[in-house]
Amino acid sequence: MHILKTDYNGNPNIGLFCYATDKYCLVPVSMQEKEVEKIKEALDVPAHRIKVAGTDLLGVFFSGNEEILFVPKIMFDKELKVLDELKIKYQVIDSDLTALGNNMVVANDSCILNPDFEDNVIKKISKIFKTKKGQISGLNIVGSLAKGNKTHMVVSSEIEESELKFLKDNLKLEITKATVNFGSPYVSSGIVCNSNGFLVGDLSGGPEIHNVDIGLGFLEE
Repeated sequence: MHILKTDYNGNPNIGLFCYATDKYCLVPVSMQEKEVEKIKEALDVPAHRIKVAGTDLLGVFFSGNEEILFVPKIMFDKELKVLDELKIKYQVIDSDLTALGNNMVVANDSCILNPDFEDNVIKKISKIFKTKKGQISGLNIVGSLAKGNKTHMVVSSEIEESELKFLKDNLKLEITKATVNFGSPYVSSGIVCNSNGFLVGDLSGGPEIHNVDIGLGFLEE
């Protein structure tokens, strides 16, 4: 099954705690093994345990894709060593906006950034991705309002039409409006996904899950 309705220690915002690509999933160190096995089955990738700055907030702090993982400057050396051992290619982003997952939307070769990122950070990221500054729903925290895989993306139900066109033009993905966890527009907090499947917060209703299933390209309308 490519869908897992779940939570983390009773918190339905599963997207704050896990990070996934088509090559791997990163999960909190303290996550129960039976839950890790379910995640591996839904996303069809290996799962690895790690912390970020001593926390379980992997989805908040990580961004990127299967080729490169962006990590914040506050990450501990022993945590970076785990990534080295896993042979996960990463770049440390030296920004005051340490919650990279909340402030970046990364597609295959393109990236939409919070306009508040420092110029030197934008320049660094631009060496890897086609990079633009943008907003969703008039907010700079673009990463918290969008979640996608290689071909499809779901975004906040409150996105402006001009913003939606901007995302489609720059990311070259099929994009659908959605909510999670009983109406939250912060879709990234309630979704972990790759091209094989997705996790969704367990407060999400049937119609919400159905919409995300379509929005991420697993189900045809």
